[in-house]
Amino acid sequence: MTENPPFSPALLPAGFVDLLTPDARTQAQGVAALMDVFTSHGYDPVRPPLMEFEDTYLAGAGAALAEQGFRVMDPDTRRMMVLRPDITPQVARMAGTRLSGVPRPLRVSYAGACVVVAPVAAEESGRQIMQAGIELIGPDSPEADAEVMSIGAEALSRLGVRGVSFDLTMPPFIPALLEEAGVPQAERPALLRALDRKDAAAVAEHGGALAATLIALLDASGAAEHAVARLMEITLPEQATAIVRRLVATVGALRERCPGLSLTVDPVEFRGWKYHTGVCVTLFAQGRSEELGRGGRYRCNDNEPACGLTFRPDVLCRLIPAAAPRPRVYLASDCDHAQAAELRARGHATIGGFLSGAQAVEEARRLGCGFVLSGADCVALS
Repeated sequence: MTENPPFSPALLPAGFVDLLTPDARTQAQGVAALMDVFTSHGYDPVRPPLMEFEDTYLAGAGAALAEQGFRVMDPDTRRMMVLRPDITPQVARMAGTRLSGVPRPLRVSYAGACVVVAPVAAEESGRQIMQAGIELIGPDSPEADAEVMSIGAEALSRLGVRGVSFDLTMPPFIPALLEEAGVPQAERPALLRALDRKDAAAVAEHGGALAATLIALLDASGAAEHAVARLMEITLPEQATAIVRRLVATVGALRERCPGLSLTVDPVEFRGWKYHTGVCVTLFAQGRSEELGRGGRYRCNDNEPACGLTFRPDVLCRLIPAAAPRPRVYLASDCDHAQAAELRARGHATIGGFLSGAQAVEEARRLGCGFVLSGADCVALS
């Protein structure tokens, strides 16, 4: 008979990890840099709670995320609560309630942890994820979409993320096209699977009278200028045409703000967009498969138009050099504490000590310090 091994206090649930230095330091400084860019453009920070009542969170944009939320019961009210899997629905709620009287356009930014039932991408394993982003609420225009995306590009540049590509898509486009073309509901699943796989042969098989149009849309994917030119050549019904025109206008507005940005368009992409209602964007870096962030147009809980962009700092910070630590100064027991405060103000980290003389020097080296402050003298260790 075998006994179970003793439970290790270091063991964590699947998908949850301890983030240690230097990774924790890099992420903290990265989030601070993102928020600094956001606030410099007038996006004021908000901090929604980690948990909400289930019926509140799922009443608006969050309804599409019902399967991704952990539930717990509030022991006080006996009502079910949900751990947020995404912050954007909370901003949508706030915009329609506590911030409803704030003048529009309303610009807000945020950063915080989210918890998802399953990893958000196939190549990831984390269930606790970080989010940092912005939401522009009120205006519904290509220029508003371009503002959000251009700020995202600036934030990535601030972090030093290179080889970034913005991939635009229109989640409502294909459903609207199939509806206007009268494609029977029973035939749509097979056709949508074919479009999702970018399988032109399967699209031809299942597309019926719409097959040629759908194949032309597949061919239109690629660099933004190529995609725009091809899309404008395709004859589409009224609602689908309006969606394409909005995409084309957004590309133009974004090009004015960011002429050198790598920009692609995938007109048939629709999966993974839960509550979005218009032009959307996914951010990638060259040579990496995971998303750096995503966002796009949606509706707040009171049906007010909005556009946002959410970054994944835990992913972003794997693409940049580790943040440098502060120079460490060991404070000998006889140190001048006013001088220690001055060193901290100048960017040093002081490590409180209880030794002096040669013992202080030995202890400073053991603790990874490069300096020792004894009295008012700060001496570099060789």
